[in-house]
Amino acid sequence: MRLDKYLSQASGLSRSQARETIKSGVVKVNDKAVKRVDHQLAADAIVTWGEELVSPGSARYFMLHKPPGYISATRDSDHPVVLDLLDEYPRGLSVAGRLDKDTTGLVLISDNGAWVHAIISPRRDCEKVYQAELDAEIDDEMVAAFAQGMTLRNEDKPTLPAQLKVLSGRLVEVRIREGKYHQVKRMFAACGRKVLTLHRTQIGSIVLDPSLAPGDYRALTEEEVRSIEKG
Repeated sequence: MRLDKYLSQASGLSRSQARETIKSGVVKVNDKAVKRVDHQLAADAIVTWGEELVSPGSARYFMLHKPPGYISATRDSDHPVVLDLLDEYPRGLSVAGRLDKDTTGLVLISDNGAWVHAIISPRRDCEKVYQAELDAEIDDEMVAAFAQGMTLRNEDKPTLPAQLKVLSGRLVEVRIREGKYHQVKRMFAACGRKVLTLHRTQIGSIVLDPSLAPGDYRALTEEEVRSIEKG
C-alpha cells in the first residue's frame, strides 16, 4: 500500500495533506525518514509521524470476490495471495474461511481476530454455501448421504449434516457448517463424483455482492459485520 494512502486512512488527513506531510520529512518508515509519497509499505512496516506511531484505529472488514489462482493466506513464497488484491495496508489482516487455490467466490478479511475466529470456530456453527459443477448429476442417495453426514478418508468423526440440492443439471448447491480440509470436494469424491468448479456464495448471512467482479472487494456494512457477531 502507498505511504500517502496509509497515512491518510490512519490519521484522517486528506490525501493531499498526507502527501505534504510526507514531503516535509516528518514521517518515518522503520525509523527512516521517507519523503516519497508513493513509497510501498511492507506488511510488517512500522510508520511514525514525529514521535507518534501511526496505525489504523478501528477494525477493518472486507468481502472479496476471489478469482482462481490465489492462495487464501496472508503470504506465500510461491503463489499470489488474496491480500495482493486489496489496496489496503495488509498488516494485521487475516482471512476468515479459506478457499482452495482453484476455488472462487466469497472471502471475508478482517484485522479483528475475535470476529475472524467467530467465523472459523467449529463451535460457532457458521454456515457456508457453495455452488459446485460436477462431472455427473447427483441422485437421492447422495442427498441423503450429505444430510446424514459421512466419515471421510483419514477422518475419525463423520461430517456434520449438510444440505445438497440440484440447481440445474450438474450444478448443485451445498450448505455445510464446518470447514474440514477440502471438505466439499472430498464429500463428493466419497459419493463417486468429481467437482469441476467450486464457488462460495455465502458465509453466515453475508452473501457475495453480485456487483463485485472476480478480484474486486468492498468494505462490509455495519449490518454484515454485526451478523457474525450476533451469530
